[in-house]
Amino acid sequence: MTTQHILIVEDEQEIANYLRRGLVLEGFQVTVANDGPGGLVVARETPPDLVILDLMLPGLDGLEVAKRLRAASEVPIIILTARDAVADRVRGLEYGADDYLVKPFAFEELLARIRVQLRRRQTAQQHEQLRFSNLTLDTASRELRVGERRVELTTKEYDLLELFLRHPNQVLTREVIFDRVWGYDFGGESNIIEVYVRYLRQKLEAEGEARLIQTVRGAGYILRDYE
Repeated sequence: MTTQHILIVEDEQEIANYLRRGLVLEGFQVTVANDGPGGLVVARETPPDLVILDLMLPGLDGLEVAKRLRAASEVPIIILTARDAVADRVRGLEYGADDYLVKPFAFEELLARIRVQLRRRQTAQQHEQLRFSNLTLDTASRELRVGERRVELTTKEYDLLELFLRHPNQVLTREVIFDRVWGYDFGGESNIIEVYVRYLRQKLEAEGEARLIQTVRGAGYILRDYE
């Protein structure tokens, strides 16, 4: 099982560092962005398992960040802010947040809320069918169908394909794939990703189907249904 990745979007450096240290000690991988646009870039390039989001951010306010995150994925979002009015909480939830915690806060309470959201997401994913083009992946049975054809996958092939299916039409870098599928860095000379992409392509294209996992030169790979 790979380390769960939490993205903190917070412009107050002291709070961001406090959260990062605490969450790292709890076993999470943590990335910090100090403004709204930066948070969206990190979420796109290194997809998180959960986002902790301040509302008052430079560049792009937290409500707009939440709205854009929610439009792109189902990642859990916990808003962490000094705004404590009921109207602010309602707006945050309406813009796509899953939970709302007012500053000052107890780290133990935030940690409990994080774990609740991650458990909910994991439970939902256990009964999901991920679909893209002619692919259907059942996350409960781990069964893949390419059209009507049933395809057997190894554990790592499944993990890699699931990552692509959860982020279609999005370039995934080698670094992201290493971290999310293998959980550590093989080093720049390793060709393990290329090997497993080739395995998947052979299985997905065994009866002449179009290539869906495409190489983006100098960047990584993308799942898309056009050349």
